[in-house]
Amino acid sequence: MAASCKEPTCRAVQNLAGNLATMKLLIENMKVLYIAGDCVEPYVKIITVKQTKRRLSLCSLEDSEADEQEFQEGNTLPVLSDHSQLIDHHHLKTLVAHLPQRTQGYKWYLVYSTAIHGSSLKTLYRNMAGLDSPVLLVIKDMHKKVFGAFSSDPFRISKYCYGTGETFLFTFSPDFQQYKWSGENSYFVSGDLESLQIGGGGGGFALWLDADLYHGASFSCPTFHNPTLSTHQDFIVQDVEVWTLKN
Repeated sequence: MAASCKEPTCRAVQNLAGNLATMKLLIENMKVLYIAGDCVEPYVKIITVKQTKRRLSLCSLEDSEADEQEFQEGNTLPVLSDHSQLIDHHHLKTLVAHLPQRTQGYKWYLVYSTAIHGSSLKTLYRNMAGLDSPVLLVIKDMHKKVFGAFSSDPFRISKYCYGTGETFLFTFSPDFQQYKWSGENSYFVSGDLESLQIGGGGGGFALWLDADLYHGASFSCPTFHNPTLSTHQDFIVQDVEVWTLKN
């Protein structure tokens, strides 16, 4: 005959089981930290998992805010040597965010402007003689469309193409679009006294300007996989600016 469990004993066993379950729950939700150092007496600190998660969340938030602040500080607007007729605050802020990292913080120097120097490709070349820094070409056509190119090298007369994969095209027609090097060919920039050409290889240049900086053209090309930068493939130039970026 099986022995029956006395009521006080059963109650004690149930209480013990309940206490063990509670202790297990507490242990699973607690962390014990042993802290010691050269300048403090060793001590033990008990914190809950909830506190740990809260502290981790606060740390993550602080890290995120620090990263955002660092990003904003790293993309401050550059100092311009002259007032631009073509680039407003919005253009400048957008372009800076897409320039190569090595140019961040560089001052922008106006080396050529049709409004100041007249419309002449020869003058454009002459003003860049001796430069050894990247340049930004900005064009506004008669339809008020703003577009252009960043060149890793200053523009010069050359029989062969020059430049690097940092070279890219851009347009604000109407929203900003950037067209980086596709890797298909290295026809970055070339030029002579008759015209300046950027991109090529597909029967047309991504950007072409004549000797008077009056007529221009833009076609899709393999170098950048770009569409026409202006409203039309052939366009009339209103103004041109070239800025060099130097530390």
